[in-house]
Amino acid sequence: MKNTILFPFVVLLVVHFDWAQTALDVNKVTITVNDLDVSVPFFEKLLGFTKIEENETSGEELADLFGLDNPKLVLKTVSLKLGEEHLDLQEFVNEKSAKQIPIDSRSNDLWFQHIAIVVSDMDLAYERLWKYGVTHVSTAPQTLPENITAAAGIKAFYFQDPDGHNLELIFFPKGKGDPKWQAVTDKTFLGIDHTAIGINNTENAKHFYQNIIGLKTMGHSENYGTEQEHLNQVFGARLWISGLRAKRGFGLEFLDYIAPPGGRPFPKTSLPTDLWHWHTTIKIEDVERVYNRLREERALMVSKRIVKMDNKKKFMVRDVDGHALIITE
Repeated sequence: MKNTILFPFVVLLVVHFDWAQTALDVNKVTITVNDLDVSVPFFEKLLGFTKIEENETSGEELADLFGLDNPKLVLKTVSLKLGEEHLDLQEFVNEKSAKQIPIDSRSNDLWFQHIAIVVSDMDLAYERLWKYGVTHVSTAPQTLPENITAAAGIKAFYFQDPDGHNLELIFFPKGKGDPKWQAVTDKTFLGIDHTAIGINNTENAKHFYQNIIGLKTMGHSENYGTEQEHLNQVFGARLWISGLRAKRGFGLEFLDYIAPPGGRPFPKTSLPTDLWHWHTTIKIEDVERVYNRLREERALMVSKRIVKMDNKKKFMVRDVDGHALIITE
């Protein structure tokens, strides 16, 4: 049974713990897309991201990082920035994406992941998305009610990109969220507050991310009610949310559904070429130590070994629910 501690949606109680916070930075999130020529303009023109770099990489190191049996693997990557946060979009040139995101995918399925894009004005942001004709997940932007005092006035909206990846807009009124989101600005789209992942069991996920990777749990909330149902289109939704952070970077949130049951597991045959693939990059101090610890824990390694790319050691691993991470120095 989960312990019930009622904190409001997205606003997480800061708690101090005994363990060391050893993860240095939740650096960026990467999404596999079908066509960069379609996806990049979507993020640039609609959501205010700026392209900062475009690369094409290939070779055995790359193939070993992604666990693919193609020594001539070619990958195109576009790096985007919004505020201080980064998002990479990747397209495999000679390993085309075979598996699409299921059209009935929901946020209690364990392959679910999204990024939360902070906006200064939800009405303006939503009007822009409405005129563009984005695919809605939420029925409309949802505002948390006054009876959830600490989170009253927070607004959120879920929608999809051209490949069906879930994205969130979130608005923090005065006194809510990171103080940097309250800075006076003429921009509508400000940055990335967090990435959220669907999980099966909070304690198991915390052991992986906290005790091995070195993130720190910052607080919890329990979300339910009409607004939550309209936000994620899961009827009867009641979920336990935990927020974690490294020393720097944006947050990582666990979405642990108490109800309804039946969220589908991450497919065991999933590959980084599949369109439901996301990976979160986490910087740490000692790659080899964490790699060996994960092997001892029998974690599912995607990479065939620790590789060295861009003069950095790195590897890809899946967490206990199947979400991919790149651990790098």
